[in-house]
Amino acid sequence: MKEDSPPPTLEEALQRIEALVAEMESGKLGLEEILNRFEEGSRLAKFCREKLEAAERRVEIITKEGSIPSGISEFNTEAG
Repeated sequence: MKEDSPPPTLEEALQRIEALVAEMESGKLGLEEILNRFEEGSRLAKFCREKLEAAERRVEIITKEGSIPSGISEFNTEAG
């Protein structure tokens, strides 16, 4: 994964943020390395925030319109 490009999923971004925090808290990094990881973490946090805001807007639209996205039925009619 390139440092400049966000990961493809929210979950991967959150995992990377956790790894960055652990590295910064380890006490093994110099100031410049800490700053680089902080910058990457800030970019990832923005990516996550945008993904979550998009999901929230989608939920609001579904709730407001009372519609259900295609491919999802309101009630599962299959016996399982």
